[in-house]
Amino acid sequence: MRAGDHADSLDRATKEFVAARPQLFGIAYRVTGSVVEAEDIVQEAWVRWQNTDRAGVLEPAAFLATVTTRLAINFTQSARVRRESYVGPWLPEPVDTSLDPQLGAERAEALDMAVLFLLEKLNPVERAAYVLREAFDYTYRRIADMVETSEANARQLVSRARKRLAAERREPVGSAEHRRFLEVFLAAAQSGNLSVLEEVLTEDVVSYADGGGVRGASRIPVSGLPHVSRYLVAFAPRFWPQAQVRWVEANGRPAVLVSASGTAVALLTADVSERGIERLLWVMNPAKLAPYVASLDG
Repeated sequence: MRAGDHADSLDRATKEFVAARPQLFGIAYRVTGSVVEAEDIVQEAWVRWQNTDRAGVLEPAAFLATVTTRLAINFTQSARVRRESYVGPWLPEPVDTSLDPQLGAERAEALDMAVLFLLEKLNPVERAAYVLREAFDYTYRRIADMVETSEANARQLVSRARKRLAAERREPVGSAEHRRFLEVFLAAAQSGNLSVLEEVLTEDVVSYADGGGVRGASRIPVSGLPHVSRYLVAFAPRFWPQAQVRWVEANGRPAVLVSASGTAVALLTADVSERGIERLLWVMNPAKLAPYVASLDG
């Protein structure tokens, strides 16, 4: 290949990759639950794309999506071992969706923090198949190729994932109602108002705090209305007086960024159904907060 031809080929390859990049990131993020790891996976896909004999690739976007999916599955299989030794509850890394509400996908599915948290319980191939179907609307035949299985098994994988999520999660409310519940909760949590907390939290509410062992976050989930409400009341005088709160968007839902002395200390998101708040998700690990805060102010 002449130097000019090589430059043209690389230029075309770069354009094809840049066009596909939002989707590649969207796949990798949903499968891994990590912005940092998704960026690494997309970078690895770019390296592989540069080193591929592209003349034989008829559909660059499909090829790149397949490479990214397989890298994400491999990463998630190894990450499971690491996450078993993670200190305290592991929560997904939040992402700002205000500029790209669907995060490179056909639909804004498999993006909610509560869904990503539950997807972590699926095996990596089930998780990838669910993401490819629900968010990216791939056919079962294409999904089968991407995750290296049969079309019938691809259907089974997606069906199992749907059933698992439906069994573990009630139908969420719309965005306006979600924000209303969160506003009432925030005011009650700040003032330590036990009776309002008991009204807005569900009977089997669970509060998860991901501090990664760095902050003074609870290292075990707090479960059940009496425990969670009392825990929040006890926590209020120590946590809220010096805190500043800012309403933000995370993973397609209203969320609250809590700062102290100008430094972000927690991102609060919630899983809300018609019954009330089902799960409280507090991301307090600085390594997960920093990229999110940087993206808000970038």
